[in-house]
Amino acid sequence: MTIHRMDHVGIVVEDLAAAVAFFLELGLELEGEAQVGGPWADELLGLAGVRADIAVVRTPDGNGRVELSTFRSPTTTSTAPRAAVNTPGIPRLTFVADDIEDLVGRLRPHGAELVGTVARYEDIYRYCYIRGPEGILIGLVEELR
Repeated sequence: MTIHRMDHVGIVVEDLAAAVAFFLELGLELEGEAQVGGPWADELLGLAGVRADIAVVRTPDGNGRVELSTFRSPTTTSTAPRAAVNTPGIPRLTFVADDIEDLVGRLRPHGAELVGTVARYEDIYRYCYIRGPEGILIGLVEELR
């Protein structure tokens, strides 16, 4: 037996509204929002007293989804490291965009920071990495063909 498809990527953030605004500006669409908690959530996450707010955003083609969540309880005292792009285990989300410069410019007011520069790979594509909310690494690809 094999898997059928990837369902979604989940990211925990401190400021859910800011993260949703960032991903909407990126071009994703809000699929829904909910509050979760109770025994099933405790069992699933291996935590006690789970209370969280979530929002799911999806790519315009409907094939990719990102679940953004913030926990009201239990609280944590640690945060994810702002490690370099080449650190093992550090996730990156990559999206195809029409115009990288325009998109990066629109995302800067939402906290986006360019990691390196916009690099060109032959006549195939332009590519860059930005850090979004909570230091999330986002790859942006502009296809040239």
